[in-house]
Amino acid sequence: MWGFLKRPLVVTADINLHLVALTGMGLLSRLWQLTYPRAVVFDEVYYGQYISFYMKRIFFLDDSGPPFGHMVLALGGYLGGFDGNFLWNRIGAEYTSNVPVWSLRLLPALAGALSVPMAYQIVLELRFSHCAAVGAALLMLIENALITQSRLMLLESVLIFFNLLAVLSYLKFFNCQKLSPFSLSWWFWLTLTGVACSCAVGVKYMGVFTYLLMLVVAAVHAWHLIGDQTLSNVRVFCHLLARAVALLVIPAVLYLLFFYIHLIVLFRSGPHDQIMSSAFQASLEGGLARITQGQPLEVAFGSQVTLRSVFGKPVPCWLHSHQNTYPMIYENGRGSSHQQQVTCYPFKDVNNWWIVKDPRRHQLVVSSPPRPVRHGDMVQLVHGMTARSLNTHDVAAPMSPHSQEVSCYIDYNISMPAQNLWRLEIVNRRSDTEVWKTILSEVRFVHVNTSAVLKLSGAHLPDWGFRQLEIVGEKLSRGYHESTVWNVEEHRYGTSQEQKEREWELNSPVQVDASRNLSFMARFSELQWRMLVLRSDDSEHKYSSSPLEWVTLDTNIAYWLHPRTSAQIHLLGNIVIWVSGSLALAVYTLLFLWYLLRRRRNVHDLPQDAWLRWVLAGALCAGGWAVNYLPFFLMEKTLFLYHYLPALTFQILLLPVVLQHISDHLCRSQLQRSVFGALVVAWYSSACHVSNTLRPLTYGDKSLSPEELKALRWKDSWDILIRKH
Repeated sequence: MWGFLKRPLVVTADINLHLVALTGMGLLSRLWQLTYPRAVVFDEVYYGQYISFYMKRIFFLDDSGPPFGHMVLALGGYLGGFDGNFLWNRIGAEYTSNVPVWSLRLLPALAGALSVPMAYQIVLELRFSHCAAVGAALLMLIENALITQSRLMLLESVLIFFNLLAVLSYLKFFNCQKLSPFSLSWWFWLTLTGVACSCAVGVKYMGVFTYLLMLVVAAVHAWHLIGDQTLSNVRVFCHLLARAVALLVIPAVLYLLFFYIHLIVLFRSGPHDQIMSSAFQASLEGGLARITQGQPLEVAFGSQVTLRSVFGKPVPCWLHSHQNTYPMIYENGRGSSHQQQVTCYPFKDVNNWWIVKDPRRHQLVVSSPPRPVRHGDMVQLVHGMTARSLNTHDVAAPMSPHSQEVSCYIDYNISMPAQNLWRLEIVNRRSDTEVWKTILSEVRFVHVNTSAVLKLSGAHLPDWGFRQLEIVGEKLSRGYHESTVWNVEEHRYGTSQEQKEREWELNSPVQVDASRNLSFMARFSELQWRMLVLRSDDSEHKYSSSPLEWVTLDTNIAYWLHPRTSAQIHLLGNIVIWVSGSLALAVYTLLFLWYLLRRRRNVHDLPQDAWLRWVLAGALCAGGWAVNYLPFFLMEKTLFLYHYLPALTFQILLLPVVLQHISDHLCRSQLQRSVFGALVVAWYSSACHVSNTLRPLTYGDKSLSPEELKALRWKDSWDILIRKH
C-alpha cells in the first residue's frame, strides 16, 4: 500500500516552446520601458479623467462605449494606488509623482502582448501549419501601430485581445465539438466565447461587430448540426440550448453586470449629471440629491414646482419666465401679443418656480390635507415671482411661426381673454387615476382651448429673449415626444398666500430629511439610452482621417513630442504588413470565388477537408476584417487611424493562411515551393527591417535629427526600403 513512496513522484507536461517564446517576446516588446514617456500621450488625456472619476467615485457618462473598458483602465490605477488627483488638461503634461504610470499602462500592454501568442493559436486551431501560425504571431509582434497602441493607456489593445479571445475560444469549442461534445472542455470554450464577446462589446461598441460575426458563424454551424441525421431530436435541442445560453444569455447578463458595477462604484454627483434625468440625478450622492432629498412625493394643488424638460436638448433646461415681454413687432415684421416671455432656461433660478393652481379656487397654498393632482385634472400654472398664469393663444411663436406663442398672461384690457387652462397628462402612468409624482412622473400639458401641447422647440431666442430657449404650443403633436414632456424636479408645499411672503419662501432653501432611489434597471435603461443618442463634438481634428486612407496608410498620428528634444511617438503602421495584408485579402477573395465557381461546375480543386478549412479561415479572418472595417463608411463621427487596428489584426491572421495555401496548392513542384519560400523569407525580412527603422517613432526613446525625421515620413517608406536594399 505504501509502494508509491519507494518511487519518485514524476510529473510530465507538454510545453509548446513556440508559444512560450512568442509570449516572452510579446511581453518584452510591450512592457519594455513602459513608463516612458512619463507624460500624457494623446488620448490618455481623455481616458485619464475617467480613471480619476472612478478613483473618486464620481459619476460620468462617455458615449464612446460601455463602461467595462474604462473599468479595466481604472483597475490598473487602483492596483497602483492612484488617488485620482491629477489634472488631465493637456497632452504632454508631465505626470506627478502620485500617478502610477506603469500600473495605468500595464493592462493594455498585457492585452497587446497576449495577442501575439493568441494569433499563433488561432492559426493552429484553423488547422494550418506551425510555420503559418508562427508567421502570424511574428507579424503581430513587429507591427508598429499595434506596439504603440498597446503601450499606452488606451483601449484598442484591450478590444483586440477580447476579439481574438472570442475567435480562439470558438475555434477550440468547434474542434471539441467533433471529438467530445458536452465535455468539460467543450463547455469551457463555449462559455468563454460568450464571455469574450461580451467583454469586447463592453470595451467599445465596435466589439459588437466581432460578436455579430461569431453569432453568424455559430448559427451556420448550428444549422448544419440540425441536419445531422445521426443526432436525436433531444440531443440537437440540447446543442441549440447550450449555444443560446452561452452566446446570448451569458453575454447579456455580463453586459448588465458591467453597468451594475459602474453604477455601484460611481455613486457621487459629478460634472455629467445635467445630461441625465432629474430622477437619475436625485439617485446620486450630492448635487441634486441634496436639493430634492425628502421632497413631498405627490404634487398637490398649491404645490410650488420647477419643471424640467425631459428632452434635454440642446441643453437641459427648466420652464422659466421673467418680467420682460415679447417685442410688439419682430424684426421680420410679424407682431406678438406683447405679453410676458416664457422660455426654457438652462440654469437653476428663482424664476423657474411655478405654482400648481386649482382653477376652481383662488388659493395658491396647499390645503390640509393636501389634494393631489391626478392624470386628466385641469390646472393653472402661476409663475411664482410674477403671479402671472401660463397662457397660449392663436399668435405665432417668435422663432417657430407654425406653432403658438406661449406667454404669461397680462390683462391689457384689449379684448384678449386669458387662455390659461391646461389638462395634465401623465405619460408614464400605470392607471388613469394616477397621482402626479415629483421626479418620477413624466407629464404633458395640453392647452384646453386650442389642444396645443407645451413644447420645447430648441430654438434660441434673439437678444431680447436673452438667448434662452423658445417654448411653444405645438398643435400638431399627436404622439409621445420628449420635447413635449416635463417632470417636476424641485417641489415644496406652498404655505404663503401673499405675494411678498411667497417670494421670500421661493428664495429660501428647503430643509429635508429623506431620500428615494431609482431601481438599477431604470438607471441602466436611461444611461444606455443616453450613451446611444448622445452626440459628442464631431468637429474635424488635425489627425482625423477617412477609412480609405487607412488601407493605403496615407495618414498617421503624432501622439507625443518631447518638450526639449526631437524624440517623439507616432502611430505608424508597418507599410509592408499593411500592403501585404490588403493583397492577401484580395487574393483570398479571388481564389474563393474561383473555387466556388468551379465547384458549381463540379470541379473540386481542393479536397473537402482543405476546402472547409479555407472557408472557415475566410469567414473568420476575411469576415473579421470586413465587419470591423466597412461599417466605418456609414459612421458620421470623427475617425482616426487607430479605428482600423481591430480590422488589421484579422488581415494579419489571413496573410500566412493565404501564403501557406499558395505554397501547398498552387505551387506544383518542389522548385516552385522553394522559390516561393525564399520570396516569403525576403518579404518577412523587409517587414522586420521597416519595423526596426520605425522603432524610434514607435517607442519615442531616441532623439531624431530633422533629416532622420523627414526620411521616416510615410510617403518615403518605400524609398527607405529601396535605398537599404
